[in-house]
Amino acid sequence: MTARTHLWLPLHRRDDLPQSITADHPVWSAHRRLRGPYTFGGTLARAIVPAVQREHAELVALHEVTLLTLAPELRETVPATKETLTSLAVPSERTRFYSRLRTLRLAHGLAAFLRDLPDDTTPSTIVIRDAHHADQTDAELIAVLLRRLDPERLRLIVCTGLEPVADFETESPEPLPDALAEHTTRLDPPSSSTPVIDVPRFVADDCLDDGPEILAAYESVDAGERAAMHDARAEALLVDGEFTHRVGAIPFHREHGTDPKGAGVAALREALDHCIDVGFYEATVDLGRRGRRYVSAVDDSEQWWAFTTKMTTSLAALARASESEALYNDARATSISPSVHQQAAYATAMLYTRHHEDDTRDDLMAKAWINQAIAIASLLPDEADRAFHSAFYRNGLALIELHLGDPQAALDLVEDGLSRLDNALAADRHALHRSVLRYNRAQVLGGLGRVEEALADYDAVIDVDPNYPEYHFDRAALLRRLGREVEALADYDEAIRLSPPFPEAYFNRSVTRAAIGDVDGALDDLNEVIVLEPGNVVARVNRAELLLERGESDSAENDVRHGLSLVDGNAELHVLAGHLARERGDDRAAIDAYTTALTIDVELTAALTARAETHYALGDLDASIADLDAAIELDSGSVVARFNRAVVAMDLGRHGDALTDLEEAAKGAPDDPDITQRLADCRETVGAVS
Repeated sequence: MTARTHLWLPLHRRDDLPQSITADHPVWSAHRRLRGPYTFGGTLARAIVPAVQREHAELVALHEVTLLTLAPELRETVPATKETLTSLAVPSERTRFYSRLRTLRLAHGLAAFLRDLPDDTTPSTIVIRDAHHADQTDAELIAVLLRRLDPERLRLIVCTGLEPVADFETESPEPLPDALAEHTTRLDPPSSSTPVIDVPRFVADDCLDDGPEILAAYESVDAGERAAMHDARAEALLVDGEFTHRVGAIPFHREHGTDPKGAGVAALREALDHCIDVGFYEATVDLGRRGRRYVSAVDDSEQWWAFTTKMTTSLAALARASESEALYNDARATSISPSVHQQAAYATAMLYTRHHEDDTRDDLMAKAWINQAIAIASLLPDEADRAFHSAFYRNGLALIELHLGDPQAALDLVEDGLSRLDNALAADRHALHRSVLRYNRAQVLGGLGRVEEALADYDAVIDVDPNYPEYHFDRAALLRRLGREVEALADYDEAIRLSPPFPEAYFNRSVTRAAIGDVDGALDDLNEVIVLEPGNVVARVNRAELLLERGESDSAENDVRHGLSLVDGNAELHVLAGHLARERGDDRAAIDAYTTALTIDVELTAALTARAETHYALGDLDASIADLDAAIELDSGSVVARFNRAVVAMDLGRHGDALTDLEEAAKGAPDDPDITQRLADCRETVGAVS
């Protein structure tokens, strides 16, 4: 190899890892059995953050949300300054769950943290062991790091089994098998070593070795003796005190210990609650399945429903709505609890209005289910519970009414919910859901065009929950509608500061920066979008346009070519290809590119006006004016099309037509000097002819 690259090392057995590698570099396992989600990512953070915190606290603070989510143990050294009502809500008041894309944001957050670290704060190479047993969070993280990290600065050696890395039930936007194939050099597996058969050691090492010899030896040990070994290991990990063991190894050992239905279920439940609260949905589904093996609706209805409903919520978040609905149907067939039927009715309504695929989405079915939830909630004996659940379910009905095309009905329902909470609950109860209702009202008001009222609601929710990034993101969009670009930029800045990286924030900020003339800032943001989402064609279109305006044709052409390799049927990219052809002086190729764009989108006025200009340059005035006629028919207020058609009409001697177009153009751009001069010339010519 002539260049340093990331490496992929398949192994016959996990102990086949060569000592030449382990002696010189840190070796951290990604096996989900150790610490569950982010076993590797959390270990990496715990290893390097304390030193960075001492020397570069501002960098740690910037990535605080990412680091504390991956490694909760860091709360002892890293101040948590960005808590939200969502992260602080007690379980009984948790009414909002994170997007399934949050883990991808966290992966990019860690990648950005590592990218920005001073050179002397990280090892030059990290060995990742057991990647084929990683939780999806770590698999996604490793894929992102392989794509984004410069191996000359920080090289990853990813160790797996001989078989390809397993696919997960939910497809990731950044699959690890693809990243290994594209961003690593695959090494030949070393010779297999002779396994050491030591069952107590195997259990003490959390049963990570999956070789058939040690598994057979483990199975041959007396079941009671095995269970005692697992109990001892669980106790040792509890003494160790690191929280993330409670999400991985401790539940595993408790399941296989002497009391799986007692201590095992309790350990699984603790891990389940943590994982759903922070958005680790694949792990929540796994923990739910494991928990449901030990409890039923008869012998422990509370635990059975907790494992069930947190599985269903996670499946819905993972876009696996049909699996979620099947579990709700099973719960309805199993339980006669009014609470179970009430919650299942609400959740099924949300499946039909939000989560099902388009061909199975049914808002009327959703309304039927939500009304059932509202009816059951109206019978609750406790006034506070009745008020909360009625408000909560009416908020769901409001979403359905929006989808059914009745925003006023949605607004009435949200306001009714706020009134119920205010009348029946103390001011400090359900602060999260109150903010959600007010946020939803802001969205409905914005949709109804009542922008100032919507802005007042956004201001109010940000006052009570200032660290929730989506509030700032959505308020920025509203401020842009009001023409308050500078304030919008401040909100986009805040959304980006508060959240692990997400492309929409950078993209919208780039548009806002471009609108106020900050081309450099807009390009910086578009660069970040494309790092986060290499397949974002719209970002490539926008970047190519800005680069072309700056005269950086070669860079613009790279974006156009890359974009067309992703989506050949993008009309805007073909328009840009036409502009680039004109830059090269190839007007015929430009005509072909604009024509291709118009075959994709016959109403793309940018292609019509650009082709008209090119026809004009080639001397084909009839073709030019035909394109401009079509553009103005589509957009009668287009100043550019009106002005250009006037120029062509004057060349054709049609000064009266030209005068009409120039007068219309002057209404749209009264201070444009070219229009003013042409209008004066045309009036003079028409007057002379008269």
